[in-house]
Order: sequence, then C-alpha cells, then structure tokens
Amino acid sequence: MPMPLWWGHLNKHIFNKRELKKGDRPVITHIGRSSGTRYHTPVDAHPVDDGFIFILVYGSQSDWVQNILASGTAQLSKGGAAWQLSRPQILDGDEAWQLLPPGTKRPPAFLRINEYLHMTQE
Repeated sequence: MPMPLWWGHLNKHIFNKRELKKGDRPVITHIGRSSGTRYHTPVDAHPVDDGFIFILVYGSQSDWVQNILASGTAQLSKGGAAWQLSRPQILDGDEAWQLLPPGTKRPPAFLRINEYLHMTQE
C-alpha cells in the first residue's frame, strides 16, 4: 500500500509549493479532468528508453495521475528542458523495474510502492 492520500493532500497544499519554488525537481504539467485548470506537480521522474517512469508514492488514485490518465498527455520539465508525454500506462513494480536503468534508486521498502506510471515521449 502506498502512502496514504491524506498525506498527499498535505503535500499538495504545503510541500509541493515549496518544491516548485526551489526548482530542483522535475515538474509535470497536467490539466484538471473536471476543472480544466493547468496544474504543476513536482514528481519523481526517471528516464527510460522511450520516455519516463514516475514513482507513484501515493498510488494511481492521486489527482495528478487521474488527470493524466483522463487526458492521455502531460508535459515534463526540468532545468529548462521540456518533454511532451503521452500514452500513460500504470505498471506494477516488476514491469517498471525491468525498464528502469540499473542503479536507479528504489523507494524505501516500508513505503510498499507497487504502482508506477510510464509515459512515452512524443
């Protein structure tokens, strides 16, 4: 089971704002599935041959993941570079770690993360 969603809501309103200001982390831009609002969410993104894999610390039910699944697209940016991404697909841990390069740091086992988001670069 991933981190509880209530912790994600706390992150969304407090810690994510700090991370966005710092500018150190990759940021995924996505459109709200109900509101149509553009959101910017700091993420844990890892490059793979055809795109990126995102570690879903709060699982696939978090708002940003649901927004991307609904729209089918997102933009990832980091350090002035930007990538258009599409074809979101939820992977389990075995599938994700087969795609990730050797040496990629795994999340702590106590988090019990078992869902990952794979998106391909356009």
